[in-house]
Amino acid sequence: MEQISLFKNRTYMLLLTAGIFAVVGFSMFLTTTTWYVVRELESPEMLGVVLIAATVPRLLMITFGGVIADKYKKTTIMFSTNLIQSVLLLLLYLFVVTDNMTMIVLIILSAGFGMLDAFFGPASTSMVPKAVHKSQLQQANAYFQGVDQVSFIIGPILAGIIMETIGVSTSYLVATILVLVSAIFVFPPLIKEAEVKRAEKQSPLADLLDGFKYVQSSNFLIIGILILITLNFFVFGVLHIAIPVLVDVHGGSPINLSYMEVSLGVGLATGTFVLGYKKITKKGFTSLIGLFSALLFFIVFSLAPNLTVLTSLLFLVGFSMSFVFIPIFTAVQETTEMHLMGRVMSLIFLAMNGFDPIAYGLISSFVSSGFNIQHILLGSGIIGIVVAVILFVKGREFKAI
Repeated sequence: MEQISLFKNRTYMLLLTAGIFAVVGFSMFLTTTTWYVVRELESPEMLGVVLIAATVPRLLMITFGGVIADKYKKTTIMFSTNLIQSVLLLLLYLFVVTDNMTMIVLIILSAGFGMLDAFFGPASTSMVPKAVHKSQLQQANAYFQGVDQVSFIIGPILAGIIMETIGVSTSYLVATILVLVSAIFVFPPLIKEAEVKRAEKQSPLADLLDGFKYVQSSNFLIIGILILITLNFFVFGVLHIAIPVLVDVHGGSPINLSYMEVSLGVGLATGTFVLGYKKITKKGFTSLIGLFSALLFFIVFSLAPNLTVLTSLLFLVGFSMSFVFIPIFTAVQETTEMHLMGRVMSLIFLAMNGFDPIAYGLISSFVSSGFNIQHILLGSGIIGIVVAVILFVKGREFKAI
């Protein structure tokens, strides 16, 4: 592949632009849904159930999504996924605006939205190595993730402003339009992705097992996956429940919810843009240091006394998190065989998100049982530190990569 500037790479820029609209739409959906459950439906104890519904179908389907990404054009998968997601968001809008929304309907539509993400994620991340030169992968991933995080900042701001000034239903409608625009940018004729090279025909189960065997044979992939599990189970998954609950506990409004999510997003974006300019040599060691930093800031976050301090600390948590997943993503894309890329990336996504439903369920049950949310966060952070120490000791080969 000829090396050209990322910003002159038409395919990469189309993917980047599509990502902006998709992530803004998704983050608006997430912010709007969490607030709708906590305040409009007055069911904070059900927030974990709704988030579980959005993640379990994705968890069940994501490895199959990786198999599909290796067998078919990735742009076709992304376009179809965005198109159907926009339809689901439109249904959410219609149910809310007509006052026909129920918890069951919300759970079903959230489950459908999550299941579709199981196909979009592996397709989009495995498309990056096809679009850019190998030496540009860290920079491409950093910009890709950085733009995603900026978009994740814009989404909660838009959602908070729209919910506060117009209403929840309009927030869902705007999210619908944005996801539909994202589908247009990955419309297959625009990108003209090369045909997928077909391997020998075998069953989807055999294809999936090939991916598992490949990961199992790599010490780097095993340790990297365990690091991602630790970060997302003990920090990121917990925050999805904790942020709206903390805003409610401290008497905040939708704008405060937006501020906190924006702070986390700004931290992530800042870290990824730093990685876009600073090339890392020891990716394994960097990701471990990032994990320790994220957990330590998370522990301090659990002790913070008010929304102002909590919001500030989320920036530091997000900044540290970017130094975990960008180095791992880049190393995986640099070393994985292209015909296995979708399956390996799907397993990476599984590691990142597979334990989230357990975190949602545990945190929600603790909150429902009357436990103080900040005590729950402190316990989660301490356990995470212990796991990180074990991984640091066991990952000698990993640290050298």
